[in-house]
Amino acid sequence: MHLRSPGAVIALAFVAAASAASDVINLTALSFETVVAPEPLILVRFCTPWSGHCKVMTPHYERAATLLKAENIKLAEVDCSEEADFCTAHEAQGFPTLKIFRHGSQASKYMGPRQGDGIVSYMLDQALPAVAEVTAANHEQFQQQAANDKRVVAIAYLTSATEAPADVFSALAKKLRDGSYLFGLSTDNDAIAAAGVTPPAIVAYRTFDDPKTQYPLPVSGATVPKLEEWITDLAVPLIDELRAENYHRYVTSAKYLAHLFLDPADATKDARIAALRPIARKYKAKMNFVWVDGVEFRDYARALYLKDAKWPAFVVQDFGHQQRKYPLDQSVDVTPEAVDDWVRRLLEGTLDPAPKSAPIPATQDGPVFTLVGQQFDEIVFDDSKDVFLELYTTWCGHCERMKAAWDSLGEKYAPLKDKITIAKMEMQENDLPASAPLRIKGFPTIKFKPAGTKTFIDYNRLRTLNDFVAFAEEHAGNSLEIPEVQPVVPGEAEVAQAALGEAR
Repeated sequence: MHLRSPGAVIALAFVAAASAASDVINLTALSFETVVAPEPLILVRFCTPWSGHCKVMTPHYERAATLLKAENIKLAEVDCSEEADFCTAHEAQGFPTLKIFRHGSQASKYMGPRQGDGIVSYMLDQALPAVAEVTAANHEQFQQQAANDKRVVAIAYLTSATEAPADVFSALAKKLRDGSYLFGLSTDNDAIAAAGVTPPAIVAYRTFDDPKTQYPLPVSGATVPKLEEWITDLAVPLIDELRAENYHRYVTSAKYLAHLFLDPADATKDARIAALRPIARKYKAKMNFVWVDGVEFRDYARALYLKDAKWPAFVVQDFGHQQRKYPLDQSVDVTPEAVDDWVRRLLEGTLDPAPKSAPIPATQDGPVFTLVGQQFDEIVFDDSKDVFLELYTTWCGHCERMKAAWDSLGEKYAPLKDKITIAKMEMQENDLPASAPLRIKGFPTIKFKPAGTKTFIDYNRLRTLNDFVAFAEEHAGNSLEIPEVQPVVPGEAEVAQAALGEAR
């Protein structure tokens, strides 16, 4: 077995890889299948020329393509400004979207870094077997990967490579190729003895909480869903610091997320985290716990309805129901007893989420209707109108870039305000009401509600005026034909004014 780590990339080779000729393959809808299907492993980037994130990533992607060419791993890209429908079919809703294909089969989401050496290391890892062979010679080294670049290392100790649940273990290893896990299988008696287990057994190794955890017996009855639930749960510490690199893991989880905001300079910080560990363990099945630097992420605290920069503070967020927030009253001391009571009441359903709405605007002067939380039902669920709604934040770069197109859409349909509402709602200042069956996964989130219904249709096309108009006309319940403005014949106004003067 050969183990690679991100540090194995040769930096000098990476620097020398820049060249005038691109090694990134340009794909179209017509060439995609021909190029992608034969490749055992290929990374495809869905991008647009106008995307700032794509522009920043491009030199890294180009150099990574050159380095990986020597390993016979290809990198390709699709220009979504030219292949909009094709990109939509591949669920490229933001740019860049990166996906890994194996022999043209259904893609898996690329979860690695977006800088050159990180792309190279991640793809080299992806080229390795999903399940590595573990022997007594590399047993300790394989476990050590948990302390290096893997959060969880799982080893199946079996009497033979075909003993149950080898097939289940292998299927899960292929599914969880996201860089957070490393899977190995050992039939070596010395390695099994060193692990102190009796086959069949599956053991997870990690560097936090319980360093060694064995899958509950009987192992032979393990299924992919059960094994996946077990190992993904182990990948999340009881209480971890919330950072940019692990934020996605938490917000895509089906569990509540409990935040403990702290001042890192507070001498009691570590003691406060330790005091909540029993609470985190007690509710781990339904809730993840994190601590957050309240000084650095004060704006994030405000977004969770913590009004004062007073730490410690505690708040729970429910990502499954309109991102509801449940902040503990900041006049209450954040003790384990207070947190336990707050979480218990939340899970019992006796806590109401904190409502939030900006004031209703005194006027609506802009081309787009400025919607606030307390007006949501009145405006959006108006049966007589189609509603095209953008949910955004002021700090979202994608939202800012589409603003001109969204304003133009409002201007276009201004003559039809009795038939269609083009609206926007700022999500740092407003909550979605319980009546809105929406889940926000990113910004902007764009929805269309046809007249006469309470059904929301996801918008996942390019964010241009023409695409917005085509989508509205396709899904509208009302006729969106804009009446023609009658031309004014020269002299008519003067004649009318003269006639009016005579009438006076």
